[in-house]
Amino acid sequence: MLFMINSNKMFFFFTLFFSTLISISSNSWLGCWIGLEINLLSFIPLITSPNNLLNSEASLKYFLTQSIASINFLFSILLKLLFMNFFFHNLFSIMINSALLMKMGSIPFHFWFPNIMEGLSWLNCFILMTWQKISPLILLSYYMNINFISIIMIFNCIFGVIGSFNQNSLRKLMAFSSINNLGWMMSSLMISESIWKLFFLLYSFLVMIMCLMFHLINIFFINQLFNINLNFFLKISIMINFLSLGGLPPFLGFFSKWMIINFLIMNNMFLISFFFIMSSLIMIFIYIQIIYSSLLFYSFKFKWFKIFIKYNYIMIINFFSLISLMGMIFSTFFFI
Repeated sequence: MLFMINSNKMFFFFTLFFSTLISISSNSWLGCWIGLEINLLSFIPLITSPNNLLNSEASLKYFLTQSIASINFLFSILLKLLFMNFFFHNLFSIMINSALLMKMGSIPFHFWFPNIMEGLSWLNCFILMTWQKISPLILLSYYMNINFISIIMIFNCIFGVIGSFNQNSLRKLMAFSSINNLGWMMSSLMISESIWKLFFLLYSFLVMIMCLMFHLINIFFINQLFNINLNFFLKISIMINFLSLGGLPPFLGFFSKWMIINFLIMNNMFLISFFFIMSSLIMIFIYIQIIYSSLLFYSFKFKWFKIFIKYNYIMIINFFSLISLMGMIFSTFFFI
């Protein structure tokens, strides 16, 4: 099981789900702020564990950073209501955008994100990388400062790549990959909401596969991929999904990035396209280094490191990996 089902956790999962709906369906900024606060108070009990000091530390850090972001967001809203002046429009939009960027762990407020990811389970990592970004991103689209967000998008891609170098922790690697993909999400949000929905669904699908695989084989560090005598097909599945997450054709992850690059070039945004393409190439290079080393180490046979995974789980992972592998074939139907 991914998590122990009990009444408390089920209650907080429901409030986590409904708080996002409150935020994105609210008619006022104050209602959006209330939804974000309920979301914060729902997620903290899910990541808190009395048996794990790292979880407790992560929950405290998450509470502090999200509280600061919420205070900034509320302060920006109140200023906007008090000074309804066109002269301050850009200033208020940057203030509100900065508070939302801090909420989802974007540049330049990204320092808390990898540290908190390091103390979470794979299920909580999946929630933090996907569901927790929905409310801030949709609220960002309501009051977006295009020039400010364009700069942030480029820096997200650059710093996501820089942070991924020489990483030993898989959770931190996934965190910096999430920061990198956040730049793509913002650009898709600038283009159209339907493209953002498609990109977010595909990204969530790929992150779900990665987190599920790492949870089932119970690994948290890259060197465990080298030492542990894994099933060979499982290593191939990890390779496929890493490359798909990086956006290498013909995998599924390439399709969403292909659409965004296509729209950016059509709108003459060549500089942003250049940074996006270069960051994806470097991320793929980092993933290939990890995959290549882990496949080379397959020849080692450590019986005391043998892992037994249920056949049903391997079949599920292989099925998802097949979807990821055949993604380009499926995606071409959209262009026929």
